[in-house]
Amino acid sequence: MPVMKHVAARPDRFRAHARCLAICGIVLTLSRSATPAGPASGPAEPSVEVASAWWPEVENTWVPIGWKDHPLRFNVLDDGTLIAQPVRYPSRGQGVQLTFLPSRDGETPSTAATRPYPLRGGGVGDQGWNDQPAPVLWTRHPGDGMVLRQEVFAHLPGGGPVADGDEPLFAWIRFFVEGGGTGRGFVLIRVNAPHVQLEMDRHKNLIAHPARSAYPRSLRLEPADGGRHLLLDDAGRVRLAVASRPGAAVAFLDQRPARPDAWLKLALPDEPGAPTDVLVPLVPADRKAAEAELSLGREAALREADRFWSAVPETAARVDTPEPLVNSVIRNAPRFAEVIAERHPETGQYALLSGSWHYEKLWATPTSMNVTMILDGLGHHPAAEKYLEIFRQEQGTITPPGKAYRPHAGYFATPRRFTSIDWLSDHGAILYAAARHGLLTDDPRFLERWTEPILKGCAFIRDFRAERGHGGVPGILPAAVPTDTGVAEQSVWNDGWNYKGLAAAVRLLKHIGHPQAEAFAREAADYRASFLRALRAAEPAMPEWIGADGRRRRYVPTALPGGGDLAFPFYLDTGPLFLVYAGLMDASDPLMRSCLEYFREGPNTRVYDLDGAWHQPVSLRHELSSCEPCYSWNLFHAWQAGDRARFLEGMYSLFTGSISRRTAIGCEHRGGISGTLFSVPLPVEAARLAVIDDQLEPGRLHLLRLVPRAW
Repeated sequence: MPVMKHVAARPDRFRAHARCLAICGIVLTLSRSATPAGPASGPAEPSVEVASAWWPEVENTWVPIGWKDHPLRFNVLDDGTLIAQPVRYPSRGQGVQLTFLPSRDGETPSTAATRPYPLRGGGVGDQGWNDQPAPVLWTRHPGDGMVLRQEVFAHLPGGGPVADGDEPLFAWIRFFVEGGGTGRGFVLIRVNAPHVQLEMDRHKNLIAHPARSAYPRSLRLEPADGGRHLLLDDAGRVRLAVASRPGAAVAFLDQRPARPDAWLKLALPDEPGAPTDVLVPLVPADRKAAEAELSLGREAALREADRFWSAVPETAARVDTPEPLVNSVIRNAPRFAEVIAERHPETGQYALLSGSWHYEKLWATPTSMNVTMILDGLGHHPAAEKYLEIFRQEQGTITPPGKAYRPHAGYFATPRRFTSIDWLSDHGAILYAAARHGLLTDDPRFLERWTEPILKGCAFIRDFRAERGHGGVPGILPAAVPTDTGVAEQSVWNDGWNYKGLAAAVRLLKHIGHPQAEAFAREAADYRASFLRALRAAEPAMPEWIGADGRRRRYVPTALPGGGDLAFPFYLDTGPLFLVYAGLMDASDPLMRSCLEYFREGPNTRVYDLDGAWHQPVSLRHELSSCEPCYSWNLFHAWQAGDRARFLEGMYSLFTGSISRRTAIGCEHRGGISGTLFSVPLPVEAARLAVIDDQLEPGRLHLLRLVPRAW
């Protein structure tokens, strides 16, 4: 492989380069060469293939199937089970859980579970995406002498954007036998109420509770014209519909109340590959609306969905590498972001959510990374602006989560309609996302609307840094809640995000020549100096840990002045490793090197359990956090230091160990909550920085600095 040196644009040309990359879009095609994947001797350089041997496939996954900004969405488990559950809006109607089984004889299972059980015993299914603009998810069901293929996509009647959030949403599900198989066969559809337990702990996640599984309303099957059948509830609303060949047998077997299950039995056509289609409204639909969707038909609905999903901004990056998993993650990330989002039915406001089935609220700090690293990072700037707008509209309406705080007109936070737990870090994360969007786009309309809110956001940090008498360290932000623990403290997580937001705002204010830029630049410099003094003053009193070499080292504080909780897993995820990404410390600082050494080589590494839960003693394994992969901030230590081996080890661990290699969906913890993008932004950002780095030095571009040999 030829030696590749970075290319740095002159500062006076940086703006032109940045606009070319961020406004006009990136076209990136990296082709294979004849160069071997690694050096002649020694371990192979990390790649998807190498890292896939480190990490078993993520289990217990589910994938959102929906429409951009619709408040409801379907979720499909890795065995194809479809869950339609209006979690945030239960008054809209009864949800349903549909399980699909291939069968040669059409006989339902003779036994049924009566006690809670893991839904699939921790296994993983065979799934993927069709190669087309609309997200069409396929699942293969091998069994009973045939392989049944299931394909599902969502459709909004009319095929346009969400208008008010009240529109019906449908899932079209197609079944056919793969490989041209013939002979008599059936699809058995078990109809239940949603009855699955979701938990952060992988061992308690996706537990089915049969006692809660009976569909609570009466159901009856009614034939209609043209081979259609409607499954109606006792209010005459359509629970699901079947569109099959005329004359194809469809039967409904209701085992309630003796058993909690109801079954729909569909005879598959005798012709090889001939399909049977099922239409599922997310909540029971008005008969007229369901029949209109049936009359439109699956193919016409798919054409509308393809047109809808084909519309991408001209600024969107187009990325193609020789590694399909990387391409799939980058392709799916922006569309997952907009499916795991909603247009609020009452206010019309657009908001990203943190999860598709669980966490259907907003944790603004990690979700801001969807804006900065996915939407803006991949050139989907109109979507980034759309989801930032709610924070501008709601600025100053929430009181910060700490005793020393009072309402402030500049405070950014999650609006109450979407709040789970307020973190003080939210303010800095939102401020950073808004300022970075302004820097990337240089959009005069955005800057006109956002300059004043950004100034007020800077003033919030200035005003509360100046507070005295709160009993804590002066010169940094007073104690406040940083995470879901609910403990108010002067956390490095809070100061890191708020400093990062302030520093980005200063860059933007300087860029537009604002008269307050220099004053806030001095504020940022003093903030950093005050924080570093406090951190270094606290370090000598910290307890020690002993390395494998017998040497004693001190823990690095995670909260000031006392050090914080060093045993809780958030010490890794929201602790001092974050300070390099925040810009408060350099990777070369001895404190950062010591902290990184603790997580890479400390005593917890000797008890790491690959199959363990999120709350095991925290450490880094192949540069991936043992708690929440999305917070593997060590990646930025390796990036800044130019540690290519560690950087690529972390990037590929994120791609293979925290994201489904089948469907590209992320998770909160390995085997824990799925249907989220938490673990996706970091590898997407790492892939970008490996090739096009505009973050290492202000005003300079570094190209191909850490590019993998696999590309």
